Amino acid sequence: MKKFGLLLSSVLLTGALAACGDDSSSGDKTLDEKKLVIGVTAGPHEQIVEVAKEVAAKDGLEVELKVFSDYILPNTALSEGDLDANSYQHEPFLNTFNEDHGTDLVPVGKTILNPMGVYSDKYKSMDDLPDGATFGLPNDPTNGARALYILEENGFIKIKEDKRETASIYDIEENPKNLKFIELEAAQIPKQLSEVDAAAINTNFALAAGISPKADSILLESSNSPYVNYVVVRAENKDDPTIQKFVKAYQSEEVKQFIEEEFQGSVLPSWDE
Repeated sequence: MKKFGLLLSSVLLTGALAACGDDSSSGDKTLDEKKLVIGVTAGPHEQIVEVAKEVAAKDGLEVELKVFSDYILPNTALSEGDLDANSYQHEPFLNTFNEDHGTDLVPVGKTILNPMGVYSDKYKSMDDLPDGATFGLPNDPTNGARALYILEENGFIKIKEDKRETASIYDIEENPKNLKFIELEAAQIPKQLSEVDAAAINTNFALAAGISPKADSILLESSNSPYVNYVVVRAENKDDPTIQKFVKAYQSEEVKQFIEEEFQGSVLPSWDE
């Protein structure tokens, strides 16, 4: 019995040591050197990363794309480890997501600016809008604030100084045209454009509806916008060499040329700004 007890103790000790070794291994945050799984949203982000994927392949890096149709799941999947990185969001949205979900996702490389535009089926310029005109804007806090920022930048409203970055329609202190703001689901605004005098529409939704930001907008977000998009990763991977290799592929001349030729100013490469 003593021999059996010693043998059992030895087995348990060996198993415990092995388990400790497994924990140490699973704690390794280094990514695969030869393959990354990147999350994107359908549309321009998907198209552009497809080109970056080809560039990365020349450098020995395989990129697998996972395409999403909303703005929340790509971050959820990244934080849970189902993705190595994603490419679809600007920093204000990322900061809000981290705060709301207790995550630690970080930007590691600039990608593009999808300039938000203001459109109208009734008027050819913002100056033509009558007093009391109805104005549609996204009902989510981040893009709603972005739309108001564009209007303020062009002198159509003034936002309370301490509310500029998180502004809502209740933070407007000057509104010379007495614009009547109507908050709408961002994806539905192109379909509802005829029901308002003007509206702010995100680029991806505009393009999907056959609307050209450069040709059709009556007001377009400037290139110095704070809403530049980024490649985003978990904090522990921000300096990972494989991630840096992907960022290099994205910020290549081949990708820049594709963006300029494909989108004709409706999407802008932002890493040289």
